[in-house]
Amino acid sequence: MANIVCYGEILFDVFSKHRKIGGAPLNVASRLQSFNHEVTMISAVGNDAPGSELINYLKTNNINTENIQITKDYATSEVHVTLNEKGSATYNIMHPCAWDKIELHNDAENAVKKADAFVFGSLVARDYNSKNTLYKLLESAKYKIFDLNLRPPHYTKDLLVYLMNKADFIKFNDDELFEVCMFLDSKYKSLEQNLMFIAEQTNTKHICVTKGPHGAVLLYNNKLYYNSGFLIKVVDTVGAGDSFLASLISKLLNNTNPQEAIDFACGVGALVAQNEGANPPLSNEEIDNFINPK
Repeated sequence: MANIVCYGEILFDVFSKHRKIGGAPLNVASRLQSFNHEVTMISAVGNDAPGSELINYLKTNNINTENIQITKDYATSEVHVTLNEKGSATYNIMHPCAWDKIELHNDAENAVKKADAFVFGSLVARDYNSKNTLYKLLESAKYKIFDLNLRPPHYTKDLLVYLMNKADFIKFNDDELFEVCMFLDSKYKSLEQNLMFIAEQTNTKHICVTKGPHGAVLLYNNKLYYNSGFLIKVVDTVGAGDSFLASLISKLLNNTNPQEAIDFACGVGALVAQNEGANPPLSNEEIDNFINPK
């Protein structure tokens, strides 16, 4: 099993009638740990009850919390989530909050140096403090996994270009791919052509693009792999992409065949989307029976 560090936002997703623990890097970390990887989280919370709750959740799920900073000056993050009739989410992300102010510590750098993979997104780089820490940690990372996870207005073209060029693996959804390719002046119209365009522009050999209910396509060492999705009734899509990414990199870091890896990841992402919340517990048996019904 792999040693993986996830960097970035940990928070509460606040819905109209309930709230759930979330944040893309935390969701990825939780799913990775469920596959028995050794996972460390680098983030920050406020010196408040929600911050304690987040740390306790991570500890309960056997995720290393030694690099979760506690700040007295900023509150633990809450994100107000609105779901449309199809279960798709929009987000109101308060700024500044604790994870905007992650400081660079030697322990965090050492954790990243030891790790087999380092997972990060674009949202945590909206504030100078956490962005500067991310840039320094990227210098120590062996295998850098960038999940764009675009949340307007919290990113710029220059930021995305910089992070894509640092990454060894990039994950988009289809809307994000076309948005990025448009501002990079791609002349292509098809998803595959634009995927290859990004690979060439950023010199990245590992790229995955999710397509919502229609599965995903993975570029892995100059070959494309496809899954066309699973038929489900969507409850909410929050965290489905995070579980997809965790499942995919879990398999790839264990040297699983890329086709098997993308099939597995699409299955897990679909299972999460037909459950409430970002981190529903899923057993290996449940996943296997969903992907290959007996």
